[in-house]
Amino acid sequence: MTAYSLAVQADVRKRMSPPNRQDVPQISRELGIHRSTLYQWRSNWRLQGEVVSASEKQLEGWNAADKFTVVVETPGFNATELSS
Repeated sequence: MTAYSLAVQADVRKRMSPPNRQDVPQISRELGIHRSTLYQWRSNWRLQGEVVSASEKQLEGWNAADKFTVVVETPGFNATELSS
């Protein structure tokens, strides 16, 4: 089993999160990380309350939990954070 650095995991989380929303198969191809590893990471991040959709679906395709998490997190953002 390959151990990935926190920097690699942070890069993957960023790719999965809005506004990037790259899908798991694309990330797997680009980084050479097995899909099951990426799905496990995504599942763990979601359990921690992070928004990692890992889907190219528009907001209308998000589930209620992802939408709620975004609503809870965004009030504390400044203008720069909201624009990215």
